[in-house]
Amino acid sequence: MMSLSPYELEQEWKPRTFVGRLVKEGRIRSLSEIFERNLPILEPEIVDYLIGPELKSETVDVRLVQKMTDAGRVNKFRVVVVIGNENGFVGVGQGKARQLRPAIEKAIRNAKLNVIPVRRGCGSWECLCDQPHSVPFTVRGKSGSVEVVLKPAPRGTGLVAGDAAKVVLRMAGIQDVWSFTRGDTRTTLNFVKATYNALKQTYKFVTPIDWVQAAQG
Repeated sequence: MMSLSPYELEQEWKPRTFVGRLVKEGRIRSLSEIFERNLPILEPEIVDYLIGPELKSETVDVRLVQKMTDAGRVNKFRVVVVIGNENGFVGVGQGKARQLRPAIEKAIRNAKLNVIPVRRGCGSWECLCDQPHSVPFTVRGKSGSVEVVLKPAPRGTGLVAGDAAKVVLRMAGIQDVWSFTRGDTRTTLNFVKATYNALKQTYKFVTPIDWVQAAQG
């Protein structure tokens, strides 16, 4: 899907939701502010407007699926896409269509509606550099039969994970992590979703750093 420039998006986008109107009016200027207010993202244009050209996407799985109808078998492409700005936001989506390009466009649109914030930090006792290069603590995620455990790693370790999980971690801005997986990781969709669900858990707990930031704010 071709991304529009901020000017073109501003001219063409007509918000249909309350959050969309707040964004276009300039009353919300970042995705972080949306999540801090616990507001829903119901329009993919919100993500385009706030992240802009920093948003990247990568297709991680393409499969041909079949469905029986009264007219016979219908073949469709099922595409799984990961999007992110490599700086704390990531989304996963899937789309189906009879042609590949529309399927990718649907997957990207769905991924934008599923964008989440990812808390990064240095939870490794071997490092303690206070830089946001890894996860702040151990997190778990599950999808189907696949379970993924992400553990903090010292700087320079890299992404010790499967190829599909690496895409999700890289798009979220994670540079170093240890991972443990269980289940049928050959199912790329479940593997990607399990990694995504693990990253979603990074905001499940409030850390002492957040207490300090809240007191200063």
